[in-house]
Amino acid sequence: MSSPGPALSQGFGYGIVLGVGFAFAIFMIAVTHILKRFNNEVQTSEMFNTAGRSMKSGIVAAGVVSSWTWAATLLQSSGVCYRYGVSGPFWYASGATVQILLFATLAITLKKRAPNAHTFLEAIKARYGAPAHFTFIIFGLITNVLVSLMLIAGGSATINALTGMHTVAAIFLMPIPVVAYTFIGGLKATFITDYIHGFALFIIIIAFALTTYATSDVLGSPSAMYDLLVEAAKAHPVQGNEDGSYLTMKSKGGAIFFVINIVGAFGTVFLDNGYYNKAIAAHPVHAMPGYIMGGLSWFAIPWLTATTLGLAALALESNPRFPTFPNRMTEADVSAGLALPYAAVALLGKSGAAATLILIFLAVTSSFNSELVATSSIFTYDVYRTYFNPSASGKRLIWMSHICMVAFAAVICGVSVGLWYNGISMGYLYLLMGVLISAAVIPAAMTLLWTGQNRWAATVSPILGAACAIIAWLVTAKKTCGKLDVECTGSNDPMLAGNVTALLAPVVFIPLLSLVFGVDKYDWKSMMEIRKADDHELIENSGLDEEAQRKVERANQEDFGVEQRKLNKASKIASITAISMVLAFLVLWPMPMYGTGYIFSKKFFTGWVAVGIIWIFCSFIAVGLYPLWESRETLIRVVKLMVTGKRPTPVLVGAPAMSENSSGTATPVKSRSIVKSG
Repeated sequence: MSSPGPALSQGFGYGIVLGVGFAFAIFMIAVTHILKRFNNEVQTSEMFNTAGRSMKSGIVAAGVVSSWTWAATLLQSSGVCYRYGVSGPFWYASGATVQILLFATLAITLKKRAPNAHTFLEAIKARYGAPAHFTFIIFGLITNVLVSLMLIAGGSATINALTGMHTVAAIFLMPIPVVAYTFIGGLKATFITDYIHGFALFIIIIAFALTTYATSDVLGSPSAMYDLLVEAAKAHPVQGNEDGSYLTMKSKGGAIFFVINIVGAFGTVFLDNGYYNKAIAAHPVHAMPGYIMGGLSWFAIPWLTATTLGLAALALESNPRFPTFPNRMTEADVSAGLALPYAAVALLGKSGAAATLILIFLAVTSSFNSELVATSSIFTYDVYRTYFNPSASGKRLIWMSHICMVAFAAVICGVSVGLWYNGISMGYLYLLMGVLISAAVIPAAMTLLWTGQNRWAATVSPILGAACAIIAWLVTAKKTCGKLDVECTGSNDPMLAGNVTALLAPVVFIPLLSLVFGVDKYDWKSMMEIRKADDHELIENSGLDEEAQRKVERANQEDFGVEQRKLNKASKIASITAISMVLAFLVLWPMPMYGTGYIFSKKFFTGWVAVGIIWIFCSFIAVGLYPLWESRETLIRVVKLMVTGKRPTPVLVGAPAMSENSSGTATPVKSRSIVKSG
C-alpha cells in the first residue's frame, strides 16, 4: 500500500522548522541579554550549567513536564492506544509518571549529599573513584544519545508524513535553532523555553480534546466515539483484550507494554543527567514540590492526548477523511508514531496537520535542549575538568560546554540519518532503551541512598546486567520467531525479556558482589567536597568586585545548616508522597479494572474522558499559570526597568542561598551592602 500524500506543503514544513525555530532562538537570546542587563545576571559557568541553583517550584515543574514530553510521549502513547485501546494511554502515562515522583526523593538526596555537584556523575566519582565513574559516564551518555535519537527520529518522521519535507533535511535542521539559544543562555534558557513550549503544548492538546469530544462534525462527543469504538472492535477485535474490545483495561499486549515502558522509563529518568540538572538548578526549598507537581501534571499529557487522538484514529479510519482510507494503518506507520497526525488530519484537515506539526516540533525541541545541557555537562565536568584540566576556569568551562553542544548535535544528526536509512523507528528505540541502560538504575540509586554498596558492585553490576539483558533479548527473539531482524527483535516478548532482565539483574549482582568484596561503610563526606567552578575571572570582567563574591560565599556557608534541615524534612515528605502516588497509579486505580476484565459502559467512558480533560486543565494551571504568578515580582521589576530604560540598583543578588523569596538569580553584583533579593 502506498503512503497517503502529505496534508501540507513542504514550504510549511520548512517554515515551522526554520521560522518557528529561529524565532525562539532569537527570542531566547534576547531574554538572556535582558536578564543580564535588568536582573543583574552574569553568565558565569555556574549560571550557565546550574541556573544559579535557585529555580522555583513552578518553573522546575514546567521544566520537568517539558523535558519528559518527548515526541514519543505524544506519538508512542497514541500508537499503543491504536493497538490496545483505552488501556494503552493509561499504561503509558502511569508507567512513566511514577519515575518522576520517585525521582523527587533522589533529587532531594543529591542536593543534600552533594550540594555543589554539577552532575550526578560527580557524586559517583566522589564516592567510588574512576572505574565506577567511567561505567556511569558510558551509561549516562548512552541514555542521552538514545533519548536524543528518539526525539529527532519521531519528530522528523512526523514532519515528513505531514509536509513531505525530506526526513534527512528535517533531521539536520531541527536541532540548529535549539543549539543556538542553548549555546547562549545555558540551562536557564532551557527552563524558560521549556515553560513557553509547555504552555503552547497544553493549549494545542486542550484544543484537540475539546474538538474531538465537543465540536467535531465527525465525532463531537464521547458517546459518538464510544459507538465507533464498539464498531471497530467488531470489525477487527484486539487479540488479548477482554472480548476483543478497545474499551477495557484488560489487555495482554497493553500489560506487556506497561512493563517494558516502566522499566525503560526508570532508565531514562534515573540515568538522564538532564533530570539531575534540573534538581541541581532548583532552589533547595523548591526541588521536592517542583518534581511532584511536575510528575502529576505530566500524567495528563500522554493520557489525554492518546485517549483523544489514538482513539480517534481507531474510530475514524473507516471514514473517507482518514489519510489511509480504505485501508488500515500499517504496522510500520504505527511504530513510526503516525496514528496521532493521521487522526488530527481526519478531524481537522490542514489545520489539524498544522497544529500537530507545531505540537511535535515543540515537544522535540524543548526536550532536545535539555539533552544538550545534560551531555555538555558530562563532558565538561566529568571528563574535561576531572581528567584533563582540574584547575579549569569558569570561562574555559563555558567554552568547553559550547564545543560539546555543537559536537553532540552533529553526532545525533548523523546517527539519526543512519537509523532512518536502516528502517529503525522511534517506536523500536523506545522499547529498546531499557534493555541497554536500565541495568544501571539500581546501582545509581543505591549510590545516593545506601551506605553499603561497594565500588565493585557499583562498577561491575551495570555492565553484567546489560550483558545479561542483551543476551535475554536476542535469545528470546531467536526462540520466538527464528530470526534476528528489526521486526522480530522489536516484538513484545523479546523486548519484555530484555527490559526486565536489565532492571532486575543488579538485584542479584549487587548483594553477590557485596558478599565477595564486603559491605561498604560510606560516610558521605567525599561528596560534600565537590567544588564549584572558579568564576572569579568572569566576575572580574563583568565589573563585579571580589569582596561582594566573598560576602555571598560567607552568607551561603552560614545558611548551610538551615538548608540541610529543610532538605531532611523535604526528603521525608517526598518519600511518603511518592510511595502513595505510585501505589495509586500502579495498583489502586488500574488493577481492579484489569482483574475484573471490566468493559467500559458509555457512561463510564464519558466520565473517563471528563476526568482527563479536568486533569489537563489542572496541569495547565500548575505549570502554565503558576510559574508566572510565582515570578511576578521579578517580571514586574524587569518590565519596569525595561520601560524606563534604567539599570537596576546595585544589590547583592542571591545571598543567602536559602532565601525562599529569591528572585531566581544567584549571581553576585557589586554592592555596598548585602540585600536579600526578591
